[in-house]
Amino acid sequence: MKHLIKISLCIVLTAAIISCKKDKDITTLANSTTPSHESNRMMMEMHKMMNKMDTMDMSGGPDNHFAKMMRMHHMGAIDMSNIVLAEGSDTTIRRIAQMMVQKQNMEIIALTNFLNNHAAHPDSMDFNMKMKLSMEKMHRNADLQKVNGNIDHDFAILMIFHHQSAIEMADLVIHYGHEMTIRNMAEMMKDDQEMEIEELQKWLLR
Repeated sequence: MKHLIKISLCIVLTAAIISCKKDKDITTLANSTTPSHESNRMMMEMHKMMNKMDTMDMSGGPDNHFAKMMRMHHMGAIDMSNIVLAEGSDTTIRRIAQMMVQKQNMEIIALTNFLNNHAAHPDSMDFNMKMKLSMEKMHRNADLQKVNGNIDHDFAILMIFHHQSAIEMADLVIHYGHEMTIRNMAEMMKDDQEMEIEELQKWLLR
């Protein structure tokens, strides 16, 4: 009887060990086939853009500060759009990406012309502090976005967040800026990007 109990106990323990191993193997397989957040193509472009913005010289008053930041911000959006145009498959997302490349390339030229032709106003400590807080918020929020490795989906998810950060920066320069040229550009950017956010949200909810 004791011998039978020992055999039964061994069978139970063996089954438990095998079951645990299978669970571990399944978990390992899932982890190995799911791209990590850090290795996601779109997320990598987002972080590359933010890291460049972190190291930029932000002296020169709100208008020049904004122009430098937004120029780099646009470059990041163009890099992400180019990935969609090279690898994406959804016609709506490709159309949005193509329009974004065209508009933001034109805005980069306008921002560069402004920087080349307008002397900087004195620095605003309040503006600089709020821009820094906005950048920190952008870093935190980027890591909260749910990406899954699908180029079209990840572009839509991250570009909504990307545009929201641009709108926040535009609001700051509209409030603190001195130059009407930059204020007008900021207002136009807000209008364009709010419309694109709505279109991307509708695509995600389709």
